[in-house]
Amino acid sequence: MLYNPPAFKETDLPALQAQIAASGLTTLISVGANGPIVSNLPIIFDAAHGQYGIIAGHLARGNPQWRDSDLSIPAIAIFMGADAYVSPSYYPSKQEHGKVVPTWNYSMIVARGRLETFEDADALRAQVVELTKRFEAGFKKPWEVSDAPEDYIQRQIKGIVGVRLHVESIEGKAKLNQNRSSADQEGVVAGLSPSARASDREVAEQMRERLKR
Repeated sequence: MLYNPPAFKETDLPALQAQIAASGLTTLISVGANGPIVSNLPIIFDAAHGQYGIIAGHLARGNPQWRDSDLSIPAIAIFMGADAYVSPSYYPSKQEHGKVVPTWNYSMIVARGRLETFEDADALRAQVVELTKRFEAGFKKPWEVSDAPEDYIQRQIKGIVGVRLHVESIEGKAKLNQNRSSADQEGVVAGLSPSARASDREVAEQMRERLKR
């Protein structure tokens, strides 16, 4: 399912589950009669359910994904981490032999499993409350679902459909120049660290931590 050479595989399941739990947004891909269907949605993750956990969120009722997905075919949720363009100029080996080309470093997690949809108003409300508490937790005065008029909330809930991905496998990939020499990896760290782009600096930090191991 995921092209994942051995050098880039991440196999620490608790660590991968922790990264999913920390993620705010996933890309959900399912399959319908006309091919793949894609949506982005905020999620909550319950690692204690089954071997791999459950990823839960909701879609707008007007989004055809919940209705058109073939639930007999596994769906996937993709969680993208930091990414960075890697210039050949970062590698010391460029000066040695010139046999270098550009690449892109990144990390990602792919969770695969059985997709379930639900429309029960109480279950949807409970999920919305849980999502809200999660994402409002960092605010000085967190907004609560009960802050809005009840009739308005009821109308909003009627406009969504819940989804649960019962995860059956989790694959992690961290492509961070592990297939190059330590000197080249250190060159990439030095090249990315001063970047104005936050994602570049995050990749550099991930590489720096790996080099310490």
